[in-house]
Amino acid sequence: MDTEKRLQRAVQSYWDARAENKEKQVNSGRIDAGTRGEVTGGAQMGALEALVADILCDAGLKRLDIRTRTALELPGYFRATKKWDLIVVSEGQLLLAMEFKSQAGKSIGNNLNNRSEEAVGSAKDIWIAYREGRFGKAPAPFLGYLFLLEDRSNVKTPVANKEPYFPVDPMFRGEAKNTRKGTEKHQGVSYSKRYELLCRRLVLERLYNSACFVMATNAKHTKITQPAEDLTFQRFVAALQGHALTFLGGQTK
Repeated sequence: MDTEKRLQRAVQSYWDARAENKEKQVNSGRIDAGTRGEVTGGAQMGALEALVADILCDAGLKRLDIRTRTALELPGYFRATKKWDLIVVSEGQLLLAMEFKSQAGKSIGNNLNNRSEEAVGSAKDIWIAYREGRFGKAPAPFLGYLFLLEDRSNVKTPVANKEPYFPVDPMFRGEAKNTRKGTEKHQGVSYSKRYELLCRRLVLERLYNSACFVMATNAKHTKITQPAEDLTFQRFVAALQGHALTFLGGQTK
């Protein structure tokens, strides 16, 4: 499988699906506020989910064990269940659970915080559920997180932080500039950098086993960039394949 070409087609499918959803709303005479009309008509990440499913099948997992549309609920600890985007249950064992998330359009600040809280909360919830025996005595599952961000000017511009009482994490402060009063003022970092830091720290803190951060332009011929070497799709695929092969190797012993 040429994963790079498949990734290109899957991301293009994401933009095509959003455009189709918006067109359907226009034709029906109902328009949602902002970009909501682009995301309320179907599964935009479906092609990416199908790509990961194919990768797992190529690694040797059974197609029937991989779920991407229905029966995606898994028990939690703080809530009864959570619906994941892709799961693998094989031989009564939870092998893998994945989240596919995206962000597009002008409004991004509040959504970034919501995405961060959601990612951390979902991971904590399932890991504690695992500790409490909700998934039996099987080995720990693989948790994956893939994020697609629209590549546009407003996500690359530094965004200043409000720090009325305490300074924020230095990684979010960005470069400092001297003011006329002789004090330093930090300009902050861009939203794309913040999403990159989120994905990296989700793995660093062992909330997810692997994460992928992809940026792409909203165009008829989308251009994909992967700004972080440790968060590329290729590395993500390698981690998925490695976990699948470890599971399959354990079955043959």
